[in-house]
Amino acid sequence: MDSPGSLWNAFTAAFTRADVPNITWVEMLLSLAAAVALSIPRGTWRYFGLLATATHELGHAFAAVTSGQRLSGIRLRLDHSGTTTSYSRSRVAAAWSCFWGYPVPAMVGAAFVWWGLHGWGPAAMAVSALVLAASLVFLRNLAGFLITAAAIAAAAVLTILAPASVVGHVAVIFGLALLVAAVRDLLKLTQVHVRRRGSLGTSDAYLLYRATSVPSGVWIALFTLLVAGSWLVAWQPVSVILLEGAWNR
Repeated sequence: MDSPGSLWNAFTAAFTRADVPNITWVEMLLSLAAAVALSIPRGTWRYFGLLATATHELGHAFAAVTSGQRLSGIRLRLDHSGTTTSYSRSRVAAAWSCFWGYPVPAMVGAAFVWWGLHGWGPAAMAVSALVLAASLVFLRNLAGFLITAAAIAAAAVLTILAPASVVGHVAVIFGLALLVAAVRDLLKLTQVHVRRRGSLGTSDAYLLYRATSVPSGVWIALFTLLVAGSWLVAWQPVSVILLEGAWNR
């Protein structure tokens, strides 16, 4: 059995750049298919959606902390809902933290795709494990603790035990899945405003409207712009691989 010291050394070694994974166009197509399979079917979304929600809430939490607010707690629920509670005397700061929910999964997803394709997949997993571990201090319910603990364990095992090339592939799939999840959640938000207005109280866009008097549609448009921009950033290296494969066929 490896000693704690050797495991820690293996974990810290992840922060050095690894060899760039050789992902073929076929593997990239399979990665895209895997991302869709994680984020679209109800059976897999039941589990992967929990990670998307955790990322969403961590976006709120990070924005709150970096804008000087007092972060009271984070709650994650098994129905894919979540709540981040923070306190501030500034309405601008409160609106700032409220905004950074829906765009963050897409932005994190784009970062994972880039890191995975440029040899930083293990580092991405290691950073994720550390960020999630830090968030444990702010969790206020059992479901949130279990979801986060499971994610930490998975990220740590990949970082320590899996070959760097494998972790790079996983980082790309995870990033693409978060990007798909961001679109799914954005469509769900839009449906709340169009078809299920009785649930407006759960909408970040509506809460932003209440806080700023800026219409909810403007906030949804800004969410959409950032999600689309994240897709554009991630698609650049992905499209290069796919085009190279098409030319070489």
